[in-house]
Amino acid sequence: MTFARKPTSVAAPADESVRILPLGGLGEIGLNMMVVECRDKIILIDCGLMFPESNMMGIDYAIPDVIALADRCSDIVGLILTHGHEDHIGAVPFLLERLGNPPIFATALTLGLLQAKLEEHELEPAPEMRRIDPAARLRLPPFEIEFFRAAHSIVDGVGLAIRTPAGLVVHTGDFKLDPAPLDGQGTDLQRLAHFGDEGTLLLLSDSTNVESPGHTPSEREVGKRFAEIFPRCRGWILVAAFASNIHRIQQAVDAALANKRRILITGRSMQMVCRVARDLGYLRLPDHALIGLDDLGSLPRDRVFIITTGSQGEFRSVLSRVALGEHKQLQLEQGDVVILSSKFIPGNEKSIHHTINNLYRRGAEVYYQTLHPVHVSGHAARDELKEVISLVRPRYFVPIHGEYRHLVQHARLAQEAGMEPEDTLVIENGRPLRVSRQGCHVEEAVHSGRTLVDGKGVGDLGLDQLRDRRHLAHHGMVVVQVTLEQGGSRILGGPQFHTRGFIPEEEKEYYDLAGEVIRDLLAEGNPDFLDDRNLLREEMRRRLQRFFNRTLHKRPLILPLILER
Repeated sequence: MTFARKPTSVAAPADESVRILPLGGLGEIGLNMMVVECRDKIILIDCGLMFPESNMMGIDYAIPDVIALADRCSDIVGLILTHGHEDHIGAVPFLLERLGNPPIFATALTLGLLQAKLEEHELEPAPEMRRIDPAARLRLPPFEIEFFRAAHSIVDGVGLAIRTPAGLVVHTGDFKLDPAPLDGQGTDLQRLAHFGDEGTLLLLSDSTNVESPGHTPSEREVGKRFAEIFPRCRGWILVAAFASNIHRIQQAVDAALANKRRILITGRSMQMVCRVARDLGYLRLPDHALIGLDDLGSLPRDRVFIITTGSQGEFRSVLSRVALGEHKQLQLEQGDVVILSSKFIPGNEKSIHHTINNLYRRGAEVYYQTLHPVHVSGHAARDELKEVISLVRPRYFVPIHGEYRHLVQHARLAQEAGMEPEDTLVIENGRPLRVSRQGCHVEEAVHSGRTLVDGKGVGDLGLDQLRDRRHLAHHGMVVVQVTLEQGGSRILGGPQFHTRGFIPEEEKEYYDLAGEVIRDLLAEGNPDFLDDRNLLREEMRRRLQRFFNRTLHKRPLILPLILER
């Protein structure tokens, strides 16, 4: 199939161009952040985080590294958020000040969720936040942004049509072409077709689900499964889902009410999202149906429905504690039902399976995606992605939001839809793309990456610290303490060994051999060690490391401690 392109919508001088710089979300899932620049002015699209990967030990979040914008804050005219998922808004509290506190533009629910997050962080001064309506237009010269509805797994999502002096840039946001959305607000195909008729210079399109053939099923399919499962249950029903999936929560609530069950909302993020969604009218849940943890004992088990988070097996989540039998008020019994109504995110499978095993041990019946259709994706599959390309008919195409293989497959899909290979460009974070009527080219890479958040520390930890944490996890730690005479090498005490995650300290014979390594070193009488104790510490560390590696094939982290008296 081929399509005829329209000329780009805005007549642009020969030297006009628009520069696209991804700082997150291209080559990875999450961390979404895009810079769009024209005439030295910048708009930012999304500012998301990524939850830690398995090798990020002790890390809470990863957020985009924005050092490339360090001297451009005064040029940023706005931060536009496409929807309220954490991978699109989660980094705002951490990065807003570093970006110069630009005004934030988003739909009502997205702003409501962001406001709740900002209140937790107690940001001062409070940022300027402006609500936008889908189908509205926003002028941030030299940009004019038109918003359009984008159906997704969270309500109030939008895509962007960005009119620039260089031409029209369309950014889909995250989307699917749900044929029967619960709120009647599907992705606006009519507007997408209009952009194609107007003439689109560049299309940036979500690639997350490009490996899935056909069409993504409607969210209503999950509601049908709930309607089948709920009437059969004679005990508690507990649904674990992403807190932001308001439509999923609504369908579970509707099924519970239809079966005369009272509703318990538990889990901090689930309670916060439900509160915001109810206040804004996006979640219909009558007050009389709600109960608290203290009410559980007074209700028959077949009259209780519980909604919570933890579907990814997150450590210490409500669901994980329930599965382990460690939640005081929520103790499962034979006949209870647990529904994990979310996708198994790659990398989380082991913890999810561990949670499922423990739920079965508690006597529950468990429904999850491998065996039951209790989840549908919020992202467009191949046929939907191809339809959007054919509607928009861009001059150039850049796949966004996905791992590298997703970007490559999406670029090939665009070629199947009739685009020329040289007009479909796969770029990654930190690779700017400059586009104009005359052509496009990828510019020299700029600094990009991830900033790690550990507690209240933002960017305090780097690769060296993560390497130390992994080293400790795999090999353990040995502290060796020796007391020397002041300014000399005669041993007055020790060597003593204290260990964590290594062979037990009770293995006296082995540590006697390790002590001989230190005594032999000091017996050499190297005068450099008398003048510089740091050199001595380093040599102690090096020789012990060689000894442990030779004798045990282990490489613990070694911390020498020298006392003098």
